Amino acid sequence: MNIFSHILGFPRIGSMRELKISQEKYWNNEINKKKLFEEGKKILKKNWHIQKSKGLDFISIGDFCWYDHVLQTSMMIGNIPERHKNINNRTIDIDTLFKVARGSSSIGDSSDASEMTKWFNTNYHYIVPEFKKNSFFKFSWNQIIEEVDYAINLGFKRIKVILLGPISYLWLGKKVDNNNFSRLELLDKILPIYKYILSELRNRNVDYVQIDEPILVLDLKKKWLNSFIYSYNFLYNENNKILLTTYFGNISHNINTIKNIPVSGIHIDCVSEKYNIKDIEKKIPEDWILSLGVINGRNIWKSNLKKIYKKINCIIKNNIKRKIFLGSSCSLIHVPVDFDLEKNLKKKFSNIFSFAVQKCEELSLLTKCLNNSDINLLNKIIIYDNKVKINTKFNLNIKKKCLYRTSSYDKRYIKQKDNLKLPILPITTIGSFPQTEILRKIRLNFKNKKIDNVTYDNAIKKYIKNVILEQEKLGIDVLVHGEPERNDMVEYFGENLEGFVFTEFGWVQSYGSRCVKPPIIISDVYRKKPITLRWIKYAKSKTNKLVKGMLTGPITILLWSFCREDISKNIISKQIAISLRDEVKDLEKLGIKIIQIDEPAIREGLPLRKKFKKEYLSWAVDAFKLSSSVVKDETQIHTHMCYSEFSDIIDAIIKLDADVITIESSKSSFKILKFFEKNKYPNSIGPGIYDIHNPNIPSKRDLEINIKKCIKKINIKNLWINPDCGLKTRTWKETKLSLKNMVLSVKNIRNKLLKK
Repeated sequence: MNIFSHILGFPRIGSMRELKISQEKYWNNEINKKKLFEEGKKILKKNWHIQKSKGLDFISIGDFCWYDHVLQTSMMIGNIPERHKNINNRTIDIDTLFKVARGSSSIGDSSDASEMTKWFNTNYHYIVPEFKKNSFFKFSWNQIIEEVDYAINLGFKRIKVILLGPISYLWLGKKVDNNNFSRLELLDKILPIYKYILSELRNRNVDYVQIDEPILVLDLKKKWLNSFIYSYNFLYNENNKILLTTYFGNISHNINTIKNIPVSGIHIDCVSEKYNIKDIEKKIPEDWILSLGVINGRNIWKSNLKKIYKKINCIIKNNIKRKIFLGSSCSLIHVPVDFDLEKNLKKKFSNIFSFAVQKCEELSLLTKCLNNSDINLLNKIIIYDNKVKINTKFNLNIKKKCLYRTSSYDKRYIKQKDNLKLPILPITTIGSFPQTEILRKIRLNFKNKKIDNVTYDNAIKKYIKNVILEQEKLGIDVLVHGEPERNDMVEYFGENLEGFVFTEFGWVQSYGSRCVKPPIIISDVYRKKPITLRWIKYAKSKTNKLVKGMLTGPITILLWSFCREDISKNIISKQIAISLRDEVKDLEKLGIKIIQIDEPAIREGLPLRKKFKKEYLSWAVDAFKLSSSVVKDETQIHTHMCYSEFSDIIDAIIKLDADVITIESSKSSFKILKFFEKNKYPNSIGPGIYDIHNPNIPSKRDLEINIKKCIKKINIKNLWINPDCGLKTRTWKETKLSLKNMVLSVKNIRNKLLKK
């Protein structure tokens, strides 16, 4: 048979988060550029050797990046905002890349970071490209060519290079000037750079070029679809073998355009949605490669290789001429690196879980069996399919009245105003405060049983007391306990609910150096004991001010965990919601008057195509309401959302019926507020007035300007003031200075309002 194996990308962080460690050391001036690049090369070399040693036919080059692959594409074509270019010589380098991603606070070189948002419907974040009508592009970042040369020098023979396609790149960006133009007008400026890169790869005898065009799974307007024919005709050279790559959805609705694009083959994601592969196979040209993404690149369960074998064998047995590739459904950056590191989990779950390294093994074995028409090797594999039974009838027992508050928002607002007695423009934060090395070490020592319960409790209480004291000094109106006991907003709740298991080294990149360790939902989810009560109770005892209860919402816990593939997400979300409902009820009994239930992932879970969105939003909204609607009118429910485009879910946000929604807005220059204004959002809003990921300390003047922007869009009686997001990644110095300026700017505006 003519079948080959490959993956669409390998995790770039390193099995022990080597990339994160080297990045942060460089940012803190602990290592120089030479050392940083050496660490990057080590990761590259190891990743390539893993792919080769596990038996893949091609190693993938172009998946490694210093922060984000979309930003790396911006670097490659020289699309750098003017504010981020080097002042002296206007060239770009690795510091430019980090400046775009993180902003800069250098004296005389201060600049805001570029906007960050979700990569389609995943928890990965990318840096949004910025476009102007007169944007200029040139080949400016040689990393992809250098990596190919490095791989060739190391002796790797069969190479596949990965590029983000020019049309998806334009679609993912945003216009930043007032000129009326289409991003597609910039295509003719970008395509010559891609053509040059393809010629350089051709000169190096690269076997295949994987050009990712994930927007082909979307409902695209005609002008965007037509641009594919035009662009790839421009790029065409018979000696470049281009594999047009799609993922996260089905391309059947766009196949009549796709089949006319002059490329060598197409990759389809056979996991995200069901495919009639035979139908696709008939429609594409006979000489095209058909690459099938049969191994799930977004989950950690072992694949049923026997089932896949039988399905693929039916396709190929009557068509031995077509070249078939077998691959991951998408890049493996969405899963942890290596399950073999999980010594504790391996004892119990060795036949269940598969991380990036194991997925390479699965692909290699499947390809070998198909090429030899031999299923015997697969018969020896034991896969524990029936993990643990889950109550699939769970949601049938939920009564409709559990989804609604007793009164409408207008009536609740009056009662809450009387109950809370807050000033106009009430000030709060999103929840977390800086997590120091000392704090992380305390949690680790407690986890490893190096310190006892009393020592741990005293350390956490000391931190909470300090957080409360600092907020009181600053003059914040609604306080938080700072979340020192939490390693991660989802992992912490998973650890305190039944039905989850946890990895030790299962890190996944969220953005830049930020990695998360998603819990795994293995069985029925329920709350056995209170989760947050004792810490909130302690915080409340240390102040006369209001203290918020802080919870992570059901949809975020669901989507930021690895879920069962055989159980409806709707059912699992309702189980989580019931667990949180019990916690909300207990917080209210404790006397907590404000409870925040964060849902930063609700937009992320939205299906990419319009026809599937209504169903998802229906059960996602119900899950939030199920968790939050148990309280009295006087108790105020907050929620927080960040790094999302809200325009297409504004109706659902209104239906959540949270009393206050806090949102990330400063990075988008508060443009997001127009959607809330246009749709006459009825409840209260806390637009983040400064970007917590930017090392710049916002000035009082700038913060006042931002608040005034918000006042123009939102009724002042419904306006809250807060940062964009949690403060756990900031230093205490940055946090205090930023919050001090935020409070002073609010007080200044309050004084001006009183004088009117």
